[in-house]
Amino acid sequence: MKKIYIFLFIILGIITIGVVSAGSYFSFYLPDVEKAPELKVEVTDERIERGKYLANHVTVCMDCHSTRDWTKFAGPMKGNPGGGGELFNEEMGFPGNIFAANITPYSLGEWTDGEVFRAITTGVDKDGKALFPVMPYKNYGHMDQEDLYSIIAYIRSLQPIENVVPERKLSFPVNFLVNSMPQEPNLVTKPDESNTLAYGGYLVNAASCVDCHSQTNKGAVIKGTEFGGGMAFHQMAGILRSPNITFDKQTGIGNWSKDFFIKRFKQYADSSYNANSTAPTDYNSPMPWHMYAGMKESDLAAIYDYLKSLPPINHAVPRFEPKE
Repeated sequence: MKKIYIFLFIILGIITIGVVSAGSYFSFYLPDVEKAPELKVEVTDERIERGKYLANHVTVCMDCHSTRDWTKFAGPMKGNPGGGGELFNEEMGFPGNIFAANITPYSLGEWTDGEVFRAITTGVDKDGKALFPVMPYKNYGHMDQEDLYSIIAYIRSLQPIENVVPERKLSFPVNFLVNSMPQEPNLVTKPDESNTLAYGGYLVNAASCVDCHSQTNKGAVIKGTEFGGGMAFHQMAGILRSPNITFDKQTGIGNWSKDFFIKRFKQYADSSYNANSTAPTDYNSPMPWHMYAGMKESDLAAIYDYLKSLPPINHAVPRFEPKE
């Protein structure tokens, strides 16, 4: 019996050393990305305008980094532009409490443009801390450098908002694993807009459509389910799942014309949709329709062309699952 206790003690010691070593590795050696580049973005009117368009209507940075009014349909922005504070918590299916950062000059005033660029494209902040990928930095790291410079120029032009955002609190073991998530960017050249298929794919990546319109496991897209819908959004009313946006005729959008697709977005440019009240116990769309409604029709048309080129997935999504 004594030998058994000694054996168990040795095994426990090995496990403890392994856990401590793993924790040290994730804490001190990760994230493993390059230092922030030496960079100074020239702020021009053209860049600010392009960045404003991207941040509000394509990459929709302002969707998370502002306060949204969830008493209205699709949670339109109600103020605090760029001031952060939007909460993503366990009740919504996240591993802890994560707050969107303040990205106005009040918070980023001491950041270099290179540090902002690294945060957007790799998921590592000024102090080397890994950002939780509720911000799709892996998608942004696959964008055109000039578009990223335009977003930075726009962010620099925002009015400073004095809002100190609380620190995040991630659950174990995600508080360690988050350090392994950042990765180096793989920048691309923006396709010419005349090549609607390639340009549509560029916009779909920038808008991170696949992240929501796929099935996921622990936050990661399940291979083979891309754009087929099914991601679960936990709400007070129950679970709302994203729709299938492949061109399957039975379960997706295969019967949608391009004109209908464009109008589906553009209808939310009508301010009357902002007036529709939604009770906390009702289902509400997490998709920022009001922001995407500002996208150019030609860009929406390019997105349509790209989605139509993808293999259709026959996946009937049960959209609503009431809370028991």
